[in-house]
Amino acid sequence: MYLHVSETNSMVFIREMSYVKWVMVWLIVGFWITSSSHGLTHPSDVFAINGLYAALGFPILPGWISFGGDPCVDAWQGVQCVDSNITQIVLSGVNLRGQLGESLQNFASIIQLDLSNNSIGGGIPSSLPITIRNFYLSGNQLTGNIPTSLSLLGQLTDLSFSSNKLTGPIPDAFQRLTNLINLDLSGNNLSNQLPPSMANLSSLVTLHLQNNQLNGRLDVLQDLSLKDLNVENNMFTGPVPPKLLNIPNFRSGGNPFNKTVIPSSPSPSPFLSPPRVPSPDIGSGGPKNRPSTDSAPKTPNSKNGKRFLKTKRGVLIIVGGILAVAAIISLGLFLFICRSKRRQITNKIDKSSDFISKQKEDHHSIDHVSNVEDSLRVEKTNKETTKNLNSVRTFTVATLQQYSDSFSQENLIGRGLLGSVYSAKLPTGEILAVKKLDTTNTICGSLSEERFLELACSVSKLRHGNVAEMMGYCVEHGQRLLVYKYYQNGTIHEALYSNENLHKSLSWNTRIRLALGSSRALEYLHEVCEPPIVHQNFKSSNILLDDQLAVHVSDCGLAPIWPPESLKQLMNDGYGAPEVELGAYTCKSDVYSFGILMLELLTGRKSCDRSRARGEQFLVRWAIPQLHDIDALSKMVDPSLNGAYPSKSLSRFADIISLCVQPEPEFRPLMSEIVESLLHLI
Repeated sequence: MYLHVSETNSMVFIREMSYVKWVMVWLIVGFWITSSSHGLTHPSDVFAINGLYAALGFPILPGWISFGGDPCVDAWQGVQCVDSNITQIVLSGVNLRGQLGESLQNFASIIQLDLSNNSIGGGIPSSLPITIRNFYLSGNQLTGNIPTSLSLLGQLTDLSFSSNKLTGPIPDAFQRLTNLINLDLSGNNLSNQLPPSMANLSSLVTLHLQNNQLNGRLDVLQDLSLKDLNVENNMFTGPVPPKLLNIPNFRSGGNPFNKTVIPSSPSPSPFLSPPRVPSPDIGSGGPKNRPSTDSAPKTPNSKNGKRFLKTKRGVLIIVGGILAVAAIISLGLFLFICRSKRRQITNKIDKSSDFISKQKEDHHSIDHVSNVEDSLRVEKTNKETTKNLNSVRTFTVATLQQYSDSFSQENLIGRGLLGSVYSAKLPTGEILAVKKLDTTNTICGSLSEERFLELACSVSKLRHGNVAEMMGYCVEHGQRLLVYKYYQNGTIHEALYSNENLHKSLSWNTRIRLALGSSRALEYLHEVCEPPIVHQNFKSSNILLDDQLAVHVSDCGLAPIWPPESLKQLMNDGYGAPEVELGAYTCKSDVYSFGILMLELLTGRKSCDRSRARGEQFLVRWAIPQLHDIDALSKMVDPSLNGAYPSKSLSRFADIISLCVQPEPEFRPLMSEIVESLLHLI
């Protein structure tokens, strides 16, 4: 009995020790740090950086040691000091994992903390160093809410928490952040309305909130000095304040905004101040112009004023009565017309039904009635589909002809299997890209108005920062046109092979970002859209670039109208996966095509170049045997890079390509896995 109790107590003791072990170790470390007098680095900073190192899981970093080190003296990687204080920690893209822990608050003088583009998980600590100015945690795996303790960081100038998995509302914590210049919270799952305290960000120049679940209005931002505002792909509503429309770089696509522009002198935002109650002592002319009626002396003029008011009130009542009677009459006429039309349609259908019952063997008559019913059904369907297209503009053929100079050769951007694309310049100066579907095409030519509207509706719902944005459509006089946003830097294909200036600007990091943007577009189509969307024509000539060289994949959602010869063309262009030749095409076939794009970015070679020797014409066949030979791989790299790339990054890039172009579709990775891998290379 006693032996049993003793054993149980020992087990409990051992289990408790396992929980306490970590705490005891750090108590010892803390005691050692505070009692140490020979180290250069401030004891509080040593305690803080050792706590961060432990929370990150003791990653292998040059110079960093678990206990007893001196960060400033020993020159730990990424650590910069001024005298005895740690002022900067920059460890971007070094494959950090673990969490941030709760020791950051102990840094005494840190100014910059950059841990972006790693795989750090957990939440953002609730206590942060109040001296921080530049705080970058973008491109990690952070979860949970943004802490309200941001309100204490009064010296903050740059903050980026983008591309994480943060949830909940943006905290109302910006009252003191009047020095903040750049704020990026994009690419998370943040929700709710913008907090009122954002109106206090008087120094804010750049604000990125795209790709979240934010809602409400943008009024709280209207008085800020913004130069760059991106709120794309959220759920913002209400009219856009006119002041925001004057921002040089304002992007707002993918929101259910009310298109009505609010007046130039809007009433105060409900987020900024409570509603004002009208007072007899307050007016546009001041108290002297609006004396209280209770205190005014009763003079003959005041009697005349009362008589005038009575007369005015009487006139208003009479006018109101006349308007009410007119409204009732108009409503009666409207209802009468509606009933008459409904009765006519009902009679027509009844007559058709009687005719069918009496003449069952007259096929022409049956076809006639079926056509009437089909017409009614199509009309109803078209109205419902058009209603769902309210988020984009409807253009007429005449208007698009006017804006494109009658689809002149000078405005031709390019030709493809679906038709030609023209630039169209609106009177406002905005430039659009008009895809004019080729009606001689087997599928496009047989595309009914109903089917085209359904297609346009589905494409208009694709809202992502890396997907070409559909702006409108035209279905008139037998024409079928899709109108897109115009991206001025052409395509990746042009940047690699025909535009020398752009080619020179394609550094190694830029190429990784092009691959990342393209992968995010496919990730959205494959893994976010319901049902999943297969692109089916993914190639460098269909990847558009804006003025910032950001990627926008075109032709998304158009697979249902690709002509039969499109798959053969894909194979001839060197982008087709092996299974495509057998007539099978899935999301994994898109992954294969993406691998070819990465090969183009790596080598600067075309996917298929008939001018080369026979064994080098198809890029994938030439490249695959060399991807895992580091010497051969180095020789494959685009010569224009002049060796300016990290060998480790090059090797990882090649590893991703190798996975994408596996012959068996089931062995190719998901696009979300590719996105994750590319993030580690930036």
